[in-house]
Amino acid sequence: MTRVSPVRTDSPVRRPTRSVRVGHVVIGSDAPVVVQAMTSTDTADVGATVAQIAELFRAGSELVRVTVNNEASAQAVPHIRERLAAQGIDVPLVGDFHYNGHALLAKEPECAASLDKFRINPGNVGAGARRDAQFAEIIELACKHGKPVRIGVNWGSLDSSVLARVMDENAARAAPLPANAVMREALVRSALESAAQAESLGLAGDRIILSAKVSSVQDLIAAYRELARRCDYPLHLGLTEAGMGSKGIVASTAALAVLLQEGIGDTIRVSLTPEPGGSRSQEVVVAQEILQTMGLRAFVPMVTACPGCGRTSGTVFQELAAHIQRHVRDRMPQWRTEYDGVENMALAVMGCVVNGPGESRHANVGISLPGSGEAPAAPVFVDGQKTVTLRGGNIAAEFAALVDDYVASHYARKPV
Repeated sequence: MTRVSPVRTDSPVRRPTRSVRVGHVVIGSDAPVVVQAMTSTDTADVGATVAQIAELFRAGSELVRVTVNNEASAQAVPHIRERLAAQGIDVPLVGDFHYNGHALLAKEPECAASLDKFRINPGNVGAGARRDAQFAEIIELACKHGKPVRIGVNWGSLDSSVLARVMDENAARAAPLPANAVMREALVRSALESAAQAESLGLAGDRIILSAKVSSVQDLIAAYRELARRCDYPLHLGLTEAGMGSKGIVASTAALAVLLQEGIGDTIRVSLTPEPGGSRSQEVVVAQEILQTMGLRAFVPMVTACPGCGRTSGTVFQELAAHIQRHVRDRMPQWRTEYDGVENMALAVMGCVVNGPGESRHANVGISLPGSGEAPAAPVFVDGQKTVTLRGGNIAAEFAALVDDYVASHYARKPV
C-alpha cells in the first residue's frame, strides 16, 4: 500500500523521504506509515518480555522497541529473539540505548546482531569530551553489524552543548526568539548535526531515521515541520509522555494527525501511560485507529456506530457495537493470514430508523436496531441490500455470524 496524498493543499507538504529497511519492514519513501510500540517489562526477564512483545505483535505492532540498559538485558536479547522465532513471530526489534550503549554493544555482540535497529539519544550518549567518542563507537558498531539507527532527540534530555550554543546565538539577535522557539531549534539542530556526524563516520544516509519528541502538541508540530523542511531522512513521530487515558489519546491524535495530513511522518508511536492493570497494546490500537480513520492505512474492519439519543432504547445498540468491535479484533489475526483485503471491510451498528438504514446501506454489513417506539426488528443490509431481519435476544451472535459469513464469501483466500 502506498502513502496516501494529504488532502490539504494550503500547507507545506513534505517531499519524499529516503527509505530505510529495518528487518523486513521498509520505512520512508512511499512505504506505508509504520506502527511501533515499546515494551515496559524488564528486558532481562526473557519470559515476560517475550510475552509482551507477542501481545504487541498480535495487536498489530510492526516494530517493537525494548530497553537495553545493562548487561543482563543485553544478554537477554538473543534469547528473546530465539523464543519469538520459535513462536513464528518475526517482528523487528529495536534496542533503546542511553548512557552506556557503546559499552553494551561492544561487550555483547550477539545483542547487536540480534537487534534490527539501534535507537540512540544524542543528549545522553555521553557527556562533555566523551560524547563524540561514545557516539562514534555506537555508529561504528551499527556499521559493523549493518544496522540502521534512529537518532532520537527528546526535550527532556536535550544535548546541553547544542542548547547552550543556540541560546547564545539567540541572545545576540536584535530581536531574540521566545524560549520555546529556541528549544525547538536546538532539538532540530541536535538531530540534524548528529545525523551529519553519523554519515561522516560511515553510516549510510539510508540507514538513519530521526525523531524530535516533546510533550506539547503545538511545539511538536512546529519542530517536526522544521525538521521535515530541512532533511529527507524518514521521521519517527510521537508525542513523548503523552499521558493516561483520554488525555493521552487526544493529545497524541491532535499532534500526529496534523503532521500526517501534511505528509510528515514515517513511523508513529502513541506513548500512552497504561491504566493500572491495563494492556500495553492499547497504544498500538490507538496508533492504528489514527492512521485508519485518516484513510492512510487499513488494519481491521471499522465499525460505524451511532452515539445514541432520545430515540434509542436501552443499551442494546451499545452492547452490540462493543461486541462486534471486539469480535473483529479477535478474529483479525486469523483473517489476516487467510484472506486478502478483509481489513478494508466496513461495518455499521445503528440505533434507530433516522440514520440506521442509510448508514447500514453504506457499509459492507450493517444493522439498524429498533429505537424507541419502532417495531422490534433489526434489518441487516449487505452491500446496500436488505438480506434478513433479526429479532430476539441472540442478535449479537447472529450478527457476528453474518459478518463471518461475509468474510468467507467475499474475500479471496490466500494461498496456503
